[in-house]
Amino acid sequence: MPRRPVLVLAAILLLLAAGLGAYAWLRGPAGHMSGSGVALVGGPFTLTDQDGRTVSEKSFAGKYMLVFFGYTYCPDICPTELQVMSAALDQIGPVADRIQPIFISIDPARDTPEVLKSYVGNFGPRLIGLTGTPEQIAAVAKAYRVYYARAGNTASATDYLMDHSSIIYLMGPDGRFLTHMAYTTDAAKLAAQLKESVTASP
Repeated sequence: MPRRPVLVLAAILLLLAAGLGAYAWLRGPAGHMSGSGVALVGGPFTLTDQDGRTVSEKSFAGKYMLVFFGYTYCPDICPTELQVMSAALDQIGPVADRIQPIFISIDPARDTPEVLKSYVGNFGPRLIGLTGTPEQIAAVAKAYRVYYARAGNTASATDYLMDHSSIIYLMGPDGRFLTHMAYTTDAAKLAAQLKESVTASP
């Protein structure tokens, strides 16, 4: 029997499984969703921004939040996604003024406000970096259904990688979850999604 059809079928099944897994993850424990059918993602948080100020979800009330979780020592995925977010916002003109891009660290041990301030500056003036105590990061990650864990078996306190979800979240001006974009989303597609979501609201 030719191997190519088998390989193609296997690839399709893997993609389907990944999609269903992401859907189940966003639905949360036991597959619960709100009465309106919206995924239970997001919620209250208290964190520290790159200038050392305490902020919460209320600090961004009235603005759309474009949220990505990662860490400053990330070698590839995080800088790529932050560049995509920055480029997408540049493409939508004045609509971008209604959106606040936010980078939340899942590595509070190394990502101090000072480290974050230096890092987020590489991705334009709009981006805000947030960190906090391990307990605060665990709480906000749980609210956003974000997976993260220290990778490997290294005993080093400073030289290690982190495994984490790679999803961009769009939250409404009222703090409610609107949609999410996968790691493979490019700047043009993200820009179109943002423009559509924001201009559809009053």
